[in-house]
Amino acid sequence: MVLPHQPESPRPRLAELLGSVSLATDAATGQPLGHALRTCCVATALAEALGAGSDEVRTVHHATLLRFLGCTSDAAETAQMVGGDDVAFNAAMAPVLMGGTREMVGRIVRTVGAGQPPLRRARLAARMLGDTKGAEASMATHCEVGAMLAGGLGLGGPVVEALAHAYERWDGKGYPGHLRGDAIPLAVRIFVVARDVDLAVAAGADPKEWLHARRGHAYDPAVVDRFEEVGPEALRVLDPGDEWEAALEAEPAPVVTIGSESLDDVLEALADFTDLKSPWRRGHSRRVAALAAEAAGGAGLDEAAEREARRAGLLHDVGCVGVPNGVWDKPGRLTTTEWEQVRLHPYLTARIAGRCAALRELADVAASHHERIDGSGYHRALDADGLSAAARILAAADVYAALTDARPHRPAHTAEEAARLLEAEPGLDGQSVAVVLAAAGQRDASAPPGHPAGLTDREVEVLCLIARGRSNREVAEQLYLSAKTVGRHVENIYAKIGVSSRAAAAVFAMQHRLLG
Repeated sequence: MVLPHQPESPRPRLAELLGSVSLATDAATGQPLGHALRTCCVATALAEALGAGSDEVRTVHHATLLRFLGCTSDAAETAQMVGGDDVAFNAAMAPVLMGGTREMVGRIVRTVGAGQPPLRRARLAARMLGDTKGAEASMATHCEVGAMLAGGLGLGGPVVEALAHAYERWDGKGYPGHLRGDAIPLAVRIFVVARDVDLAVAAGADPKEWLHARRGHAYDPAVVDRFEEVGPEALRVLDPGDEWEAALEAEPAPVVTIGSESLDDVLEALADFTDLKSPWRRGHSRRVAALAAEAAGGAGLDEAAEREARRAGLLHDVGCVGVPNGVWDKPGRLTTTEWEQVRLHPYLTARIAGRCAALRELADVAASHHERIDGSGYHRALDADGLSAAARILAAADVYAALTDARPHRPAHTAEEAARLLEAEPGLDGQSVAVVLAAAGQRDASAPPGHPAGLTDREVEVLCLIARGRSNREVAEQLYLSAKTVGRHVENIYAKIGVSSRAAAAVFAMQHRLLG
């Protein structure tokens, strides 16, 4: 997968692609786009100052960009716990994530349920504070899923290992393994410090005060001490400037590039990261991608256009991660403000993907999936003249896939109902609708025979339902089983596929195309 960069080669830089992934995690955690890039610059400077070799510096560089790759894994549950806005909650808790218990409790009380009636806020805060294992379970899930997605990218074992321990603390009070001291991967010891440096600067605080207060607790004293030496130079990259270019320049030589197949791996991981955001959306991006590619072929487009349609389908909804789950998972009618948040997500898709040269053309197509040929769509109100054939097909594929999936406010439509609704949808290109419907009637020829990991038919049924957020009781009712039987199925599934959380099981189901 990984080859030295050759100037004459069109192969994309891995660091650029990971940079786009980092922008997506910024959006999901409520940080300004570029926060992870700046953190990466500081972390790389610290790794070099600590005398790390080029391979170890590269591990720090890549792991820092991907640190929050698992952050969408329990977004729906977090939103329920905090009153709807998981994104704002993530942003508010970021400065105290590596702080002490008193800091965490104080921030929870001040943050949970913001803007809601006092009694509801008090109930939400009490429920969260009463769930003594909740934070540990959440962070452990983030680590498991982040490592799983990074493994799908083909990254080296040290990067995956770092993400699997992304919330460890020097004093052994971190998660998921309660590792202590030097047992914690160096990349983790560095990026927890680097991230808080950027947060402190953004808050107008002196980073050294934060680092001294947490030295020997959350932070490796050697990393803090080294920041004392290189801090002024490391902070220079946080001054107003182009953090994208700075992060790329921070990558140690030789620059790493990837081939076409590995680019697809990155986009598939980004699609799964996106679709974990809500149990109602699990597998949506992969399904849209497959449908759009097949429809492009049916429309007579060439192989390059088919590939573009598929990749744009994987990428199209990444901006969804920046919109609170209280909006996506709301069972009733959306307010005007909530609709404005929904309309923001294609813009975020364009911003996240558009910085990367290898994704720039795809970003334009992907961000057009809610545009309509009569100019009535969003976010740019493009008309027929501004929409490529791939963009028109992607729009129709997105609508069809959404119609045939259940949503919080309605059950899934049958294929026949979805076809009628798609044909009646205003602003869609008629020819694109026709080829999408033709494609929707065919089985995915690329799906492997049988089930992965030796899963039985029943276990696949159970896996698909829990991946979509159903409880054991709800699965039992739907499949006419006892809750105890469902529990045994879940245990067997976890053992066979090698996971320990429902979010990780959902990643497995999406990666193996079980949710289409």
